[in-house]
Amino acid sequence: MATMDAWSLVAVLVAYGIGSLSFAVIVSRAMGLADPRSYGSGNPGATNVLRSGKRSAALATLALDALKGYLPVFVALWLAPRFGFGAATVAAVGLAAFLGHLWPVFFGFKGGKGVATAAGVLMAFNPWLGAATLATWLIVALFFRYASLASLAAALFAPFYQLLIWDADAYALAITVMSALLVWRHAGNIKKLMAGTESKIGQKTGAPQRGAKPKNLPKENPKGHAR
Repeated sequence: MATMDAWSLVAVLVAYGIGSLSFAVIVSRAMGLADPRSYGSGNPGATNVLRSGKRSAALATLALDALKGYLPVFVALWLAPRFGFGAATVAAVGLAAFLGHLWPVFFGFKGGKGVATAAGVLMAFNPWLGAATLATWLIVALFFRYASLASLAAALFAPFYQLLIWDADAYALAITVMSALLVWRHAGNIKKLMAGTESKIGQKTGAPQRGAKPKNLPKENPKGHAR
């Protein structure tokens, strides 16, 4: 049992490491774009990358962020018979990948909101659950044109889908935690939605040139010292 526990811990840590890959930043650098943390919402995610005007960069970010949620869970399920991973371990792996996106160890623990990564995790947990949650996001996004509102709706419905249609198991707990964190990470968007100042999908916000520094970093005075 101790060996199995050790392997479970390894799986969770690896999943967190994979989740910590901030593809919004990586893809933007690879394509010669500004750091997504330096414009728009400052969020390193696909929606903010889209504000740069480079749709291919946003699509690549979206796909890779979803993949980093899907792949660790898929591999954990594949290795489950060999290492004795139960539902609790697989659920923890998915949650760890999601937490890696929110607090990435490779990027100063300042990550995105986790919508695409959560979607990837849900797809790996249960493709039908993932499809139902994705459909919820798409319907709200098409009608209202707000990615944040669509994400909030999907986050609120995902645990209910799991509990009402499937089981109240370890997956349900992981999904509930992810949903709660997604709502919390969208607190600023909720305020903007209520004030009518939230940006719509595809709306540009004047992305700076490559080399711009991320927001909220200390500025330097002429002598090179941080203020």
